[in-house]
Amino acid sequence: MALLLVAAFAGLGFRLVDLQVVRHDDLSREAAGRRESTIIHPSRRGDILDARGNVLATSLFVKTVCADPSLLGTNQTVVARALAPQLKMNEAELAEKLRVHAWKDQRGKERVDRYVILKRKVSLEDWEKIRAAMKSLSFGVDEKKLSRRDRAFYLNLRQRAIYTEPVDDQLRIYPAGTLAAHVLGFTAATDKLVEGHAVTELVGKDGIEAAFNSALNGVTGWRQTEKDVGSQELVLFREEDIASRPGLNVALTLDASVQDMVESELAKGMERNAPVSISGIVVRPSTGAILAMATLPNYDPNQIGSKTPIANLRNRVITDTFEPGSTFKAVVVSAALNEQAVSLNEILYCENGVFSFGGYTLHDAGHHFGNLSVEDIVAKSSNIGAAKVGIKLGEVRLHKYVRDFGFGDPTGITLPGEARGTVHPVRSWYKVSIAQISMGQGLTVTPLQMAMAVSAIANYGRLMRPMLVDHLEDEHKQEVFKYQPQAVRQVISEETVKLMVQAMKRVVLPGGTAPQAALEHYTVAGKTGTGQKPPYGSRKYFSSFIGFFPADSPEICIAVFLDEPDPKRYYGGETAGPIFKAIAERVAAYLAIRPDIQAPSDQPLQKPSSNPPEVIAQTGLPSTLTTSRTGRNF
Repeated sequence: MALLLVAAFAGLGFRLVDLQVVRHDDLSREAAGRRESTIIHPSRRGDILDARGNVLATSLFVKTVCADPSLLGTNQTVVARALAPQLKMNEAELAEKLRVHAWKDQRGKERVDRYVILKRKVSLEDWEKIRAAMKSLSFGVDEKKLSRRDRAFYLNLRQRAIYTEPVDDQLRIYPAGTLAAHVLGFTAATDKLVEGHAVTELVGKDGIEAAFNSALNGVTGWRQTEKDVGSQELVLFREEDIASRPGLNVALTLDASVQDMVESELAKGMERNAPVSISGIVVRPSTGAILAMATLPNYDPNQIGSKTPIANLRNRVITDTFEPGSTFKAVVVSAALNEQAVSLNEILYCENGVFSFGGYTLHDAGHHFGNLSVEDIVAKSSNIGAAKVGIKLGEVRLHKYVRDFGFGDPTGITLPGEARGTVHPVRSWYKVSIAQISMGQGLTVTPLQMAMAVSAIANYGRLMRPMLVDHLEDEHKQEVFKYQPQAVRQVISEETVKLMVQAMKRVVLPGGTAPQAALEHYTVAGKTGTGQKPPYGSRKYFSSFIGFFPADSPEICIAVFLDEPDPKRYYGGETAGPIFKAIAERVAAYLAIRPDIQAPSDQPLQKPSSNPPEVIAQTGLPSTLTTSRTGRNF
């Protein structure tokens, strides 16, 4: 007995030394891992709202449903039959996922998968249905007659075999689908470490989602605590409890109703004119606030995937550049009037449609204008007339005003990926460049830059920074930060604006280039553009119309752009003009803009006259601009 007792105590002592000394560090870490727990508090991503508080983007917490196949025994088919409708999965596929898959580790020991993801992004409501289905499972046996061990097996199966990840994921939802997709952007899930734990969060990849990602995301919280054997928290041992902070809501200047009007009319224009793409912008000239910004074709941010064409993701209003064509004549004539290089009534000889300058020959395509006033040059969109206005202004002053109107620099809109366009310095100009630029060639601009430049004319000569976000607010709708309109500079005087508006009113009257853009109850001032795209001679055009109303006290400026419309019908007045009119009529009624024309019956009758199509600002066509020196198309 003495020997047995000595041996027992010796074995116990050896065991104590092994546990307390040899394996102390490993066992301490294992015990801490089982006892200590870090609970992650995910932060809810903020909403994106329109100007009237309508939700354009929001987040829902969702579950990742998992399974421990080792707890199912041979009941995979029963469980799959019960859960397949809730998980919206094929029953056979689900049963296969629930089947026990054995494998051997590096030491040759047999292991089984105890963690299988069944489905991600399961709503809380569906998860409750799954829990209810598991609790009510019947296995065709009288469990009351089973042994305690067997009853524990079925209890464990119902309670622990199907479970969720401890940290909820978020599902980003865009309730309006494709509406304003290019402005809103989209998100993607990514993992980050919080207190040593991997947490999945949403990250903005484009649009407002990307530009305001940090404000929308908020701050993730966590709790450092301990738990008992039953995985219940021991509150007494709670060490840290950092609350999460929800992301801020971003309230836009965009109006969802105006956006819908623009997109629906652009869709009609897309069907009627068959362009590669079509874009539209609605802006308040006085503040630079953008009420609508749309590009078709677009995409559904709810369903971003590998099948989404990359080209459809591009917000062409800010990323694509083009030679503006005749819309740019509004900039050139405004500059010349402001510098008093010309007067509105000054007569310029337009060479009967053919003008040699700098070794090149310029043409007014399709027309042979003789003497035209500067006002008529704007209304009839004469290339040669605009070139002569630019020549009178001079290279240095022309370049200055091009830059002052915002070309060659980003507008500063709060969206990623904005292009700056191309404006070459005067030292890089050819002799013909001054005439070429005056016609809207030899430089590139974005649709937004062009819209803001015309809005500057509508805003009494003051260029505004485009404003897309009105304010940021917290989850209680309390305003955190308010954005204010920002004036960039005074480009032209108010006296010059009055003269320019007078000329631009003529564009939509009979004899102008866009009578189809005229409104019944409002005076419109605008300008058309039809620029030819390279490779020149391929009959590819970029057509546009930009106008504002009421002309003498503008409230709204609308710009419409078509990239490569049907070559059988491509003039800006014919393609973009009617779309402008359709948008303007609906927006004016919605915003209750006061008419400045009382009734058609009160207006004097106009003598019918022919409506010449706009003279195209062409580059590279042999019939438009050719060289007498080398024979090379320019």
